[in-house]
Amino acid sequence: MDDDMLADQHRLVELVEAEGWEVTDLELSAYDSPWSDEDEPEATVTITARKPYESDDDADEDDENPFRLK
Repeated sequence: MDDDMLADQHRLVELVEAEGWEVTDLELSAYDSPWSDEDEPEATVTITARKPYESDDDADEDDENPFRLK
C-alpha cells in the first residue's frame, strides 16, 4: 500500500473527527483501475462513524407512543 494513500486516509479521519464524529470502522482498498490504462493505483476509503445528538427532553415527556421505550 502506498504511503500517500495512508496519509490521505489519516487526513480524512482527522477531518471527520474534527467535526465531532467518532470513527468506529475504517476500510482502505487499494487497486489498479480496470477502466484506466494508467499504471497508477487507485484507492477507496470507507469510513463508519457515529455522533450522538442530544434530544429535547420535553418532547419525550409529551410522547404518547406506547411502543417507545422510556
